[in-house]
Amino acid sequence: MKKLYFILVLWGVKFGNILCKLFHKAGTMISGKVAVKFQKDFVKYFTNIDYDKVIFVTGTNGKSTTTNLLYHTIKTSGKKVATNTEGANMMSGIATTLIKNSNIFGKFNKEFLILEVDERSLRNIFKVLPAKNLCISNLQKDQVQRNGDPDFIYQMFKNAISKDVTLFVNNEEPRSRSLEDYAGKSIYYSMEKNSKTFEKNGFYDVTMPCPKCNHKIEYEYYNIENIGKFKCTNCNYKSVKKANVTIKEIDYENHTFKCGKDTYKVNYINPFYIYNYALVISVCKKYNIEYNDIQKGFETFKNPADRREVYNYHGKIVHYLRIKQENPETMQNALDTIARDKRKKAIYIGLYEVKDFPPAYANTFYFFDCDFKKCVSKQVEKYVCFSKTVAFDTANRMIYAGADEKKIKVYDVEDDFNKIFSDLDNLKTDNIYIITGMKPYKKIKAYLKKGDSNE
Repeated sequence: MKKLYFILVLWGVKFGNILCKLFHKAGTMISGKVAVKFQKDFVKYFTNIDYDKVIFVTGTNGKSTTTNLLYHTIKTSGKKVATNTEGANMMSGIATTLIKNSNIFGKFNKEFLILEVDERSLRNIFKVLPAKNLCISNLQKDQVQRNGDPDFIYQMFKNAISKDVTLFVNNEEPRSRSLEDYAGKSIYYSMEKNSKTFEKNGFYDVTMPCPKCNHKIEYEYYNIENIGKFKCTNCNYKSVKKANVTIKEIDYENHTFKCGKDTYKVNYINPFYIYNYALVISVCKKYNIEYNDIQKGFETFKNPADRREVYNYHGKIVHYLRIKQENPETMQNALDTIARDKRKKAIYIGLYEVKDFPPAYANTFYFFDCDFKKCVSKQVEKYVCFSKTVAFDTANRMIYAGADEKKIKVYDVEDDFNKIFSDLDNLKTDNIYIITGMKPYKKIKAYLKKGDSNE
């Protein structure tokens, strides 16, 4: 009876999709929402799915980029792949993907199913779609009003993983790495020490407790904020000496690196992307996808979720770095990018009140998880802090980091960009950096495009 009901619901939402296309209306993404509303375990009844070729991608940072890269690489190798790269990573989004990639009887028509999965939804999705592969990018602070402490998400992951699952996990991220205890098999991916590796020796630097014994974790070095070669000061938990896949000899200038005996040429290269490449190589090796196919995927990959854009605004080069404001690691990565540029520059930072759902919050305490000192130098001509709610907090954080107060300008406005960027043309430097969350992105992009000399 449930299977028959599933078929009726499936026909209904597929017919709805056809009507949307006929009348040129958006709305095909709502088919999954409608389906799971009528049948909560709707996803469970699709057939012809090889669960050994179902791959979940989750974590607090990098889900979309990793999913896009993995999908593109496997598809480029000649495989038939379905994915939810449109970004709907909860149950309704998974249902929509399966609706689009099945016949009228719910028979799945692809070989691989690669899905970005929201970290809070992982356990429930596993119940109806028992994937045999789970890729975790990392597990760090993120969306405090929704996720609370990372250990809360850790417990949800722990309860979702079973011995039927192969876990692909970052060898240098202590929290997610420890989930190896609950998986049937673990495959570790890694990055060797390189020219962008750094250490921390500051008085206020903090680490994390060991996820296995709760004692202090020590890092020998970091490749990304809170990700690097580590060991516990009490138990024997530490980065494995030899990961299954290790990227080495990274040449950031020429966009190349080595993995095993193979040299890869890529379009995007920074420590964040290097870990994504390592994860994708790990998955490809499981399915015997060879170097030439992986390389072809890497060199043709264009990331629709990339958060860095460059504009030529009134003759000045503007680097627009968008961050996930609820996540200090993405903020730190943007600050690190600016710090690596030793030229004269100006920095604009717009951190807004987050209003995804009540209660709205400003999360200014996250600023103190980040090292703003890296961006403070004599080479900075001006610091501009803007937004209605958080602008003065941002300015204070810059002052605490040692910025010259005379160089700081505050605009407590939301989207009056004529005011925010009023001094931009008068700056001596033509090297401009802008950091914002996602909220003002479309409006700032439109504003910059109007003054883009290439348009």
